[in-house]
Amino acid sequence: MRNFQLPGRSTVHADRGMCATSHPLAAATAIDVLKQGGNAVDAAIAGAVLLGICEPQMTGLGGDCFALISEPVSGEVHALNGSGRAPHGMNAADLRAAGHRTMPTTTGAAATVPGAVAGFAALSERFGRLGLAASLAPAIDYAEAGVPVAPRVAFDWAKSAGALQGDARKFYLNNGEALRVGQMFRAPGQAQVLRAIAQDGPDAFYQGEMADDMLAVLNANGGTHTAEDFAACRADWTVPVSGPYRDIEVVEHPPNGQGGVALLILQMLSAFDIAALDPLGAERAHLEAEVTKLAYDARNRLLADPIAMRDPNRLLDPDLARRLVSLIDPNRAMSAPAALTEAVHRDTVYITVVDRDRMAVSLIYSIFHSFGSGLASPRYGILMHNRGAGFSLEPGHPNEAGPGKRPMHTIIPGMVRRNGKVIMPFGVMGGQYQATGHSRLVSNIVDFGMDPQAAIDAPRAFAADADLSVEQGYRDSVRAELERLGHTVTTPDSAIGGAQAIMIDPETGRLTGGSDPRKDGAAIGY
Repeated sequence: MRNFQLPGRSTVHADRGMCATSHPLAAATAIDVLKQGGNAVDAAIAGAVLLGICEPQMTGLGGDCFALISEPVSGEVHALNGSGRAPHGMNAADLRAAGHRTMPTTTGAAATVPGAVAGFAALSERFGRLGLAASLAPAIDYAEAGVPVAPRVAFDWAKSAGALQGDARKFYLNNGEALRVGQMFRAPGQAQVLRAIAQDGPDAFYQGEMADDMLAVLNANGGTHTAEDFAACRADWTVPVSGPYRDIEVVEHPPNGQGGVALLILQMLSAFDIAALDPLGAERAHLEAEVTKLAYDARNRLLADPIAMRDPNRLLDPDLARRLVSLIDPNRAMSAPAALTEAVHRDTVYITVVDRDRMAVSLIYSIFHSFGSGLASPRYGILMHNRGAGFSLEPGHPNEAGPGKRPMHTIIPGMVRRNGKVIMPFGVMGGQYQATGHSRLVSNIVDFGMDPQAAIDAPRAFAADADLSVEQGYRDSVRAELERLGHTVTTPDSAIGGAQAIMIDPETGRLTGGSDPRKDGAAIGY
């Protein structure tokens, strides 16, 4: 039980349904959809699309999504890949010849075809109850009427406003300035787009005048996209991957996302008696940092579009985990592994919904960097993501940029099962931190018995590049000990990521939710 004399959040408890996400308007909207007879899929789509209006620096219709869905009776988990492919004109050799050593992040070449709209349509068609138009209606209303800017959104907006280029500045700035807390953000152009999708389905987005609007800005800024590339966009149903941790099973999305990296980290952590350590102590932070360095180095060498991977299941191999663990010195930090050959980011939104029947949805939705590529379509103001920046330009690398390929993605939805039953959909935001964040959230709950809110609240550390980024919640003595072990300890300029989770009691079905105070959001139940 938390100390009620200290600042904090209580867990949220409900019986009929629940949503946890990073903005309260989106969470409330999801609950409204459940009350109107929708299921978890209808509600998750409604909340996610609205997040593109509430948090436009994080996500939007020009982005990608991934989802895990557990069926209410069988408990079977399905994975949806709503990430777009590179245009058929993508050529890594041309980019290298133009002087690029890594993928550009602020040009049309940085954008793959946005896959989220195709993903939402596929989700609604297969599992939704009310239809896609009903799920889009709340976002249409808010896009026209406007949303007051929330505190964390304003913080991010101010930090990243300089990334906006050209027409994007007229859509996402107020007289050239970032919007401040409480100011209204309106997106009437996006309301038009959403209304067309509601009426005519995803073809309204991927063909005709709306596709032409996106093609105009991409092609004017170095993109090679064609109408055929947009018209061919589709989402794919895939098979989740999973692995054990102590007495539970963690379910993740397969490549091209980094869910397998989270499972590799958990396999490596299983070699240590984590539960015997101080949960906020230096020894645990050190071990997690060393595991992260090795797991991410494996990711950077192996992970790509599965069509380009020699062995898409290599990250799940117990032998790989054992060999990497053998390289860890409990008493000394290793130097950083090889530098990344693709861009990294910190910006994403995540939503989880559980309905009355206990269908659970874990959905993550992103435009990659804050404000994506910084480019917006001139008529409708659709921000174009820069997910192509997740490609490598290293010749022969499995993740080398190429036509029709999907880049390595950092965004991953997660679920936890016990005895074959889903007991917790969850997700962690924060760009490449997400695989580490998944493992830490799971370990907080499994190893230390924390409830979902406490597990989310706990301070975070992340071995990013050559530094160990340590949130202010750690004691000074812990920071000093980590430095003694050889880590270069830094304090991040903003919180590390965010997280949401809903626990389902396997006996009573009762729901317990947590939402990250690092964001503006909430867990709401009814």
